[in-house]
Amino acid sequence: MQKDIHPNYRPVVFKDMGGDFAFLTRSTIESNETIEWEDGNEYPLVKLEVTSATHPFYTGKQNIMDTTGKVERFNRRFGMMKGAKKQ
Repeated sequence: MQKDIHPNYRPVVFKDMGGDFAFLTRSTIESNETIEWEDGNEYPLVKLEVTSATHPFYTGKQNIMDTTGKVERFNRRFGMMKGAKKQ
C-alpha cells in the first residue's frame, strides 16, 4: 500500500450555527477552526447552516402550501383549449 496518499481521518466536531446542536464524529474534512469539546480535548470545527436539529422537515415546522383549487383553476384556464382533443 502506498504511503501518504490517503487523507487524514480524524475526529471532527460539526456544529449547527442555527441552533445549539453539535456532534463529534470522524471525517477527512479540513478546517482551520477548532473547538474544545465536552471531554476537554480540542477538535477541528466545521460550521453547518442546517442539520436535522433545525431543518423544518425534521422539526415539524414545515410550511404546507395551500394547494386546494389550484389544479381546478389551472384546468379552467388552460385545460381544454379550443380544438384540443380529449385523450
